[in-house]
Amino acid sequence: MNNMLFTTRNIFFASSLLLLQACGGGSGNSVDSTPSDFTPNAINTGIISFDKEIKTSQPVDLFIYFPDDNLSNIHWTQTAGSNVTFHAGTSKGIAFTPEVAGEYSFQVSFTRNGVSEQLTHSFSVSNEVSKIGARLGHATLEGSDVSLRVSLANSTIRYNSIKWQQISGPTVTFTEPTDGNSAIFFNAPAVNADSFVEFKVSASDGSSSYNDMVTILIEDAATIIADENIAYGNRLARVFPFKANSPYADVLTKCIYDNTIDFRSTCRLNELPLIAQDTTNPKIDDIMNRVLVSHQWMGERFQAFLQDNDSHGDFKNLLRATTAIVISYDIRPSYYWAVTGAIHLDPSNLWLTPEERDTINQAPDFRASYGDSLNFVMPWRYVKNNSYANFFYPEDVRIGRDAADGVHELAALMYHELAHANDYFPQSVWASLNRNDRILDAVERQQKTGGIQSDKLATALPLNGTEMYRLAQVRYQGDTATATEKNYSPSDVAGFFSPEHSPHFYNYSSLREDYAMLFDELMMKVRFDVDRDIAITNQPQSAAEEYIVEWGQRGRIGENNIKPRVDYVTRRILPEFTTVNEAINNLATPIIMQNGKTWAENLTISPVSKKATNKDANESPLNRTIHYRINADGEVFYEKPMPLKLGR
Repeated sequence: MNNMLFTTRNIFFASSLLLLQACGGGSGNSVDSTPSDFTPNAINTGIISFDKEIKTSQPVDLFIYFPDDNLSNIHWTQTAGSNVTFHAGTSKGIAFTPEVAGEYSFQVSFTRNGVSEQLTHSFSVSNEVSKIGARLGHATLEGSDVSLRVSLANSTIRYNSIKWQQISGPTVTFTEPTDGNSAIFFNAPAVNADSFVEFKVSASDGSSSYNDMVTILIEDAATIIADENIAYGNRLARVFPFKANSPYADVLTKCIYDNTIDFRSTCRLNELPLIAQDTTNPKIDDIMNRVLVSHQWMGERFQAFLQDNDSHGDFKNLLRATTAIVISYDIRPSYYWAVTGAIHLDPSNLWLTPEERDTINQAPDFRASYGDSLNFVMPWRYVKNNSYANFFYPEDVRIGRDAADGVHELAALMYHELAHANDYFPQSVWASLNRNDRILDAVERQQKTGGIQSDKLATALPLNGTEMYRLAQVRYQGDTATATEKNYSPSDVAGFFSPEHSPHFYNYSSLREDYAMLFDELMMKVRFDVDRDIAITNQPQSAAEEYIVEWGQRGRIGENNIKPRVDYVTRRILPEFTTVNEAINNLATPIIMQNGKTWAENLTISPVSKKATNKDANESPLNRTIHYRINADGEVFYEKPMPLKLGR
């Protein structure tokens, strides 16, 4: 049926009726909390929507549904109505939020079993404004991590009244508590064919209850082989080359981000070389030829970041040691991995609009509870002009942000992860790399013939601090604390850490992280005039309890016993930084925090010149009390384990 065009209004109403009969209710109706059995064939094929009586500001989900057929070349377009924004226009599901009443129409073109087809769908949006919105409906592969979030239209609706229910589809298991939480998290269950899972969320203002529905389409996917040689045992999102005409478009995904990657047969450098093996003077286009994304906007934001924030060429030069850059909604936290030679970026540092942010999985960091048994914490933050250098936007606040708001956090992340890449593949080895080698072969050869650069640092200028190494394994690797470690007071830890040769607690998590942490702090100071705070405080037991500083410093890399280690790594990571000696000599003496004051009270400890304006902090569209991030830790970097035979 070539170029078939027909309306699916009847399909929409018929499928909705069938689902309501199965579930015992719909939007605005009471439902059972136990999901019904779901048979894919019980729903007609075509464009499917479960939304009824759509209000303005209410999210809408549309899906193309042919569970027995092979679909490809999917492309959604809006054909009528006030413009809406969606970012998954090549997937089986899109979601968007109409803000204007009226008639809306959409078209999807696709190839089904080798034949090109088109479908259309229309619906009406009423003038009534929705008080609650659940998002983001989308299509995902079985085994993928999923997050959904609800936003409330006004402050009278109580967050502690939020209640989530699954009302249809294969049963999911939530990984976090649901009642009273604005978000839910789960792993998409296995299915034999494309299957819908629908959720209802409700909340109350004390006198009235409001609810909304959100749907996920779970796609059948090949089983991940349970084998220690398979690089990724968890389901990866679908990604695609940002530049379809990239000379590496045909190999990027299979070499970098695919569930079939085997440690024994990873791609060789003649298939996907380091960027440096193509050019030692890369342009932004050369970099973007190596970018994989789950959503096109992610690549666009990354390209803009390079265009607007790399005047010294640092990031382009550092990226030479990589094979690719992956930016995907399921990457959390970011990491570099020498198995493939790629860096993997969490897009939470790139979004500018609420609609972009909606596409990102917001699952909590799996290491969030590590170290809870300890009697201290070591909070840290980046600061500039006595303010937080990074802006924080609560997930529940639907507001856009300026590109400048995320620059410092993304820049620090890039310096850190690319330090890892240049640790494994420094400029000194590029010319000698064998293009017939796998990346892992090249890593192993270096380990046998002198070691990775961070190994050499550990020999030339080692850290001491046995206690700090052990405590870091508890806090960052999840080791069980001993009774002695649980009893260490903040004062004890200050005695261990303050005389040491490390600028941060995280340096003790591994040799690789020690190397990268020294570099990123210097570069943030030199390029952005941003300092890092590090402190040792009590471990609060409730939200009402304050973090009281036992000891802390701002700009700790200015310590005389740390400077030689900073110099060592910077010269090897970025040889183009020819004024490193001057930069290190110009580092100010660290500022000591005030003992007994809170972590928040120690924010304004720097002397501020009359020219300082706090412009960065005050220009946020959010109130400063919102964007100040007063928590137990700043962003925690992540070292993805290497194959055991290579160690760390």
